[in-house]
Amino acid sequence: MPYVLPPEVRAVVFDFYGTLVRMVEPLPPDHRAIFDRRGLAAQGARWGDQWAVGPGEGEEHAVHSAAENDYHRWELDRLRRRALDCGVPEHELDGLVEEIDRAMKALRLELFEDARPVLEELRAQGLLVGVCSNWFWNLEDCVEDVGLGGSVDIVVGSARAGARKPHPLIYRTLLERCRLPPEHVLFVGDMWAPDVLGPLSAGMRSVHLCRPDPAVLGSEPPLPDGAARIRGLGELLRLVTSGAAAGPGDCG
Repeated sequence: MPYVLPPEVRAVVFDFYGTLVRMVEPLPPDHRAIFDRRGLAAQGARWGDQWAVGPGEGEEHAVHSAAENDYHRWELDRLRRRALDCGVPEHELDGLVEEIDRAMKALRLELFEDARPVLEELRAQGLLVGVCSNWFWNLEDCVEDVGLGGSVDIVVGSARAGARKPHPLIYRTLLERCRLPPEHVLFVGDMWAPDVLGPLSAGMRSVHLCRPDPAVLGSEPPLPDGAARIRGLGELLRLVTSGAAAGPGDCG
């Protein structure tokens, strides 16, 4: 049976990275070069994945999200604890973690070709368009910087919301910003738990975006009730206008 989009959907909300944008070169500097330059090669080897120090999926951090300074202090404290565990001397901590923090956020982003035209068409059809993403404090600025500021009505990022998808708090924040009950909101994204299962648990409908050139590799589990799957955002327009989604297939 084809997926039929409920007629009461009045808002479409998108994940950001992997859904609307991807990372392009020049990539952020590798943390090992930062350690090496400071004479801390052994500590850098123990650091591990440079992206693993941020909040995890579903993590709640509302107490640290009261203000930007509070959140940034919390980010640096996480890096500082990781550096200490790796054996970084106390006198090296502040400079090192500040440089790592800057490097992790030095992302060059590029829109997927289908992003802007699809968002603009949805707004032209009278739908509310939003972005909801696990991101740093500056999600609103990033949406503007990639050229989507005029195509998006609402932006909800995990840093300000106080929790990362799929924690219920970020979806509650999103729905409050939309001023709509969950059944009126369709969530679109490429990550299974944050963008499909989480929104469904919050009462929204969801669409799993499974691009042929994904920014983030992911699996393609069987679709639960209330979810659809598409290969590109252009298919979302057909879903919205005709009520039918693409059938199952493989990611990547």
